[in-house]
Formats: sequence, structure tokens, C-alpha cells
Amino acid sequence: MPRSDLRRRRWLVLATLAAIASTAAIALSQSLDASIDHLPPAQRMQWQQRQARWQALTPVEQAVYGQRQLRWQALPEAARREQREQWQAWQELPEHERAQLRRVAADVAALPAPERQRLRATFDALDGRIRRGWLLGPVLGAEYERLQPLFAFVAADERRRLLDVVRAMTPVERAQLARLAQGTPPQSRAALRGELLSTATDKRGAWLQQRLER
Repeated sequence: MPRSDLRRRRWLVLATLAAIASTAAIALSQSLDASIDHLPPAQRMQWQQRQARWQALTPVEQAVYGQRQLRWQALPEAARREQREQWQAWQELPEHERAQLRRVAADVAALPAPERQRLRATFDALDGRIRRGWLLGPVLGAEYERLQPLFAFVAADERRRLLDVVRAMTPVERAQLARLAQGTPPQSRAALRGELLSTATDKRGAWLQQRLER
């Protein structure tokens, strides 16, 4: 694929990710309201802050928000589940990546409608695994296709720890890890993840080099 097309595709998926931010507040409102007592402290605080913002709205603004809620409730369950997943992915992104995506979203919003539609169609034509990979943000999304074997069939709690580690790695280290992930048979990937998670940050580069030399 020509370099210009790669840049355009990457810009497209960044814009699509940024669009998630515009609907994030709606996507979990119903489920959060129903289970506030069971939320972790950080998410409970987010809910309370949202409630405070709601109370500060004018009656007209509350009516507009209510219409958005009704549209959300009218969505099929599969669509709501997808938006919840997108909301969770957005919450897990580092703030500097969210800021980058907001800037891209503003640029995309300024494009003519036919161009926005064409970009969206291009994104929709991507393989489903690649589209889901871009939910990890502009950094890991660009590398997800190579790292994907490492994340296959991983429990949610381990996946979160794995994402934290991989996000903290340098681009060179992630490239080395991708080579390891692709060269490791499925039955050995759990052991690879275990070693990665247990290796101290300052020793990770040496560990990667040793594994590649085996």
C-alpha cells in the first residue's frame, strides 16, 4: 500500500476513534445509573460528577439530553453493547491520546460530507479485528495487527495489565515484542505473557533481546 494511503487510513481510524468521544457520555448512562452502588470508586465519582452536570443544565438542555437518551434506548442490544465497549476503550486511553483524537475529530468535522462518508466507508471495509484494534488508541492501534497474537483469548484483568505494560514500552520494544508474538506458537503465548508481565521495566529491553536470540 502506498505511504500516502497508509497515512490516510491511519488518519481515518484516528478520526473514527475520536468520534467515540462525542457519544461516550451516553453509552453507559443507563447501565451505570442502575448499578451505581457496585461501581469502583473512580467510576462512581464519574457518575456523581455527571449527575452534578445534569443538575446544572437548563430545562431545554435537559430535554435535548433526554432525547439522546431515548435514541440510545431504542438501539438494538448489539449496538448498545458495541457502544459500551467503545466507551470503556475511550476511558482507558491515556489523556494525551484522547487529546490527539479530539483534535483529529475537529479536523474531520470540517471536511465536506462526501469526504467524511468516503473515509467512513474505507474504515468499515477494514478487517473487523483491525477495526477493534484501533479502539486501543492511535499508538497501539497502529501496531495491533502485529501484536494481536499476544492479546488473543486473554482474560479481562490480564488484558488490562498487559495493555499498561505494552503502552509503557518504547516503539523499539513494541516492535521486538511483535516479532516474539508472531513467532510464538499459541500454546506458548500464555508463558510469554507471564514473563512479560513479571519482568521489571528496566530489565525489559534485555529480556526481549534474550528471547529474540533463542
